[in-house]
Amino acid sequence: MVKVNIPQPFTFEGGGDRAVLLLHGFTGNSADVRMLGRYLEKRGYTSHAPHMQGHGVPPEELFAASPKDWWRDVVAGYEHLQSLGYEKIAVGGLSLGGVFSLKLGYTYPVKGIIPMCAPMEIRGEDIMHEGVIRYTREFKEYEGKSSAVIDEEISALGDAPRTTIKALQTLLNAVRSNIDMIYTPTFVVQARHDQMIEPKSAEIIYEGVECDDKHLKWYEESSHVITLDKEKDQLHEDVYEFLESLNWDDV
Repeated sequence: MVKVNIPQPFTFEGGGDRAVLLLHGFTGNSADVRMLGRYLEKRGYTSHAPHMQGHGVPPEELFAASPKDWWRDVVAGYEHLQSLGYEKIAVGGLSLGGVFSLKLGYTYPVKGIIPMCAPMEIRGEDIMHEGVIRYTREFKEYEGKSSAVIDEEISALGDAPRTTIKALQTLLNAVRSNIDMIYTPTFVVQARHDQMIEPKSAEIIYEGVECDDKHLKWYEESSHVITLDKEKDQLHEDVYEFLESLNWDDV
C-alpha cells in the first residue's frame, strides 16, 4: 500500500503583529488555504492553518470524529496564535471552515471574519453522501488499494457517513441560529458555480450578521473550492484589502 503524503498544518509568520486563522473545508486539509496563507505572509500577516480531526488521514477517522472534535481543533488553532504572542487575530475559512469562522466570531474576540463558500444548510443529504463516498474512494485509490478492497471497505463503513452528515446539519443549524450575534466586520465570499452548497447561504450569512461593516462578493467563474480555482488571485487581493480595512488598533 502506498503511503499517502498529506499536507501538514502550517504557520507562516509575516513579521507583524496581525494574524489570521485559516480553516480548511470538510474532507479537505491545509492545502485548501496554503496559497492564501503564503500570499498574506508576504504582506506582513501571520497565518496558521490547523487540521481538524479526521482530515488528511484515512476516511474511517473522519467518520469517527464529530463537530465537537473539529471545534476543539479550531479553538486550539486560535489559542496557538495567542501562544505565539498574537492578540490581533482575524479568521477565514472555506466551506466547513467558513462555518467555524462564523462560530469563532460570536464566541471569541476576532478582528474580522471571512466565510468562503460556507453552507448554512446541506444541499441534499444524498448529494453530500455521494461526495463523501467519492472522497473516500479517491483517498483509497491514492493509497494503491484495489477496487475490490475499496468496495469492501466502503461497505464496512455502514451508516457512518450519513451519521456524520446529519451531525454536520445539526452544526449548521446551530451556527445559523446564532449569526445575529456577530458584530464583527465580515466579508462573505461565494462562488457562483458552487456545486456543493446552496449559494443562497451567502445571502443568509450576509443578511444575518448584525455588523454594519459587512460585504458580500460573488465570484462569477469559480466553484466550491474557491481558494484553488480560477479567481484565486483576485480572492487573495480581496481578502488582503478587507484585512487592511479593519481597525487593528481597537482594543
